[in-house]
Amino acid sequence: MTPCSSDVHTVFGGGSRKEPNLILGHECVAKVLETGELVRDFVPGEIVAVPAITPDWRAKAIQEGNDRHASAPFSGHQLGRSQPGVFAEKFLIPDADTTLAKIPQGVTLEQALMCVDVVTTGFTGAEYADIKIGDTVVVMGIGPIGLMAVEGARHLGAARIIAVGSRPVCRDLAEEFGATDLISYKDGDVVEQVLSMTDGVGADSVIICGGGDEVFTQAVDMVRYGTGTVSNVNYYGGTGALGFPKFSGGRGMAGKTIHTELAKGGRARIERLLSMVKYGRINPQKLVTHHLTGLDEVERALYMMKEKKDGLIKVMVTID
Repeated sequence: MTPCSSDVHTVFGGGSRKEPNLILGHECVAKVLETGELVRDFVPGEIVAVPAITPDWRAKAIQEGNDRHASAPFSGHQLGRSQPGVFAEKFLIPDADTTLAKIPQGVTLEQALMCVDVVTTGFTGAEYADIKIGDTVVVMGIGPIGLMAVEGARHLGAARIIAVGSRPVCRDLAEEFGATDLISYKDGDVVEQVLSMTDGVGADSVIICGGGDEVFTQAVDMVRYGTGTVSNVNYYGGTGALGFPKFSGGRGMAGKTIHTELAKGGRARIERLLSMVKYGRINPQKLVTHHLTGLDEVERALYMMKEKKDGLIKVMVTID
């Protein structure tokens, strides 16, 4: 299992309200202990990937294409939100055949663990960015999800990928995953840097994967008029409003498209990503920089994710 930045928000402030004493956690690989009588595809003893997003695939609205908010806002995100999460010795996954994912032979536990949330979220950001062959794409925030957005943008055909981030460990990996340019707020205004690099036109797409409220406005500022797309998979804590810039928004008529998306989930999605790992297209294991052992180490892992010291990207906690 591994803590997510949203777990950090929940524990340390800025996250959505949860039921008292709710068990958190939504990223894990687990062993099947028992199955219900209607489960056909999984058996006790099997090691499976547990997607972070576990919709009720029998909800009516899913037939209308609304798989992540089918019966209520964020209904696809149940683990650690509306039902007990995975930071436990045992937990329940309803309707296992539609949700749990088979791990192909040769795929490591670290790789599978990264696919259940980090990879699918980063790739979701890239998919909704409407990337075309040869495009220039900006990825704002190159933590684990942003790094996978870089990887996703590369696979979708982006020619130039401008990664925005300052942590050396993430910048190095961003280049390895496909970033062609690296910029940082420490080197000046990010919007001005992107506009300068694109001769004032702006990027074809901007994928927001991290940062405070200001990054939403910055993304609109730096994406091109007419055909530009902003794809947001970033989590904004607290309440209030995100700003929409009048000028770079064309006073409401700039022709810029904005997508705000929760990650794709479910069995079919995660098994497709695991196939990308199996055949060597991606290697998300490089995101796991730290390992801990024991359920009681989850608290320490949460603090590590909050503080992000010692070259940390993701920390994996293993329960014997």
